[in-house]
Amino acid sequence: MPTTLYIKNMVCDRCIMAVHDTLVKLHLHPEKIALGEVILKDDTIDESVKNALDAALQTLGFERIDDRKGRLIEAIKNKVIKTIHHSEDIHLKFNWSDVLADEVHYEYNYLSHLFSSVEGITLEQYIIRQKIERVKELLFYDELNLGQIASRLGYSSIAHLSAQFKKITGLTPTELKKSRVVSRKSLDNIV
Repeated sequence: MPTTLYIKNMVCDRCIMAVHDTLVKLHLHPEKIALGEVILKDDTIDESVKNALDAALQTLGFERIDDRKGRLIEAIKNKVIKTIHHSEDIHLKFNWSDVLADEVHYEYNYLSHLFSSVEGITLEQYIIRQKIERVKELLFYDELNLGQIASRLGYSSIAHLSAQFKKITGLTPTELKKSRVVSRKSLDNIV
């Protein structure tokens, strides 16, 4: 029977590769690795290997999650990050409460309360901050205009995006772009 591990702070494909390399170095055999989740072919891992894995993961900025609430929060974060940052051809006009409830199979009110109590910000604010980081990235690469960015990220208008952007960053998207100083945050440090 395979073993499932849950790992905090995995936010991109490079994270998956780093975790894979770490597992292989420890002679653990990953069957599947996704954001926040690893399935090992081995059915049991002894305590000394777990400790070595924890130490190796920690040096890379990751952490193994053992509790249910931690796994739920990480699953929520991974779904938000994957949807906002790794879905190129979709427009994000949908109901986040439905998407997240379907993803983790809990009612949105419970998820929202749990997220706020553990992370110190609301789930809605977390989603907004992730969207703002994506806007910064898209502005930095200068491939889309502001209208296209607003549409892609599910904003009703450029004005709505600009107002939210200014509230979070202190600058409008245009001001940030003109300044040529795009201070971006690591996705796993957004709270």
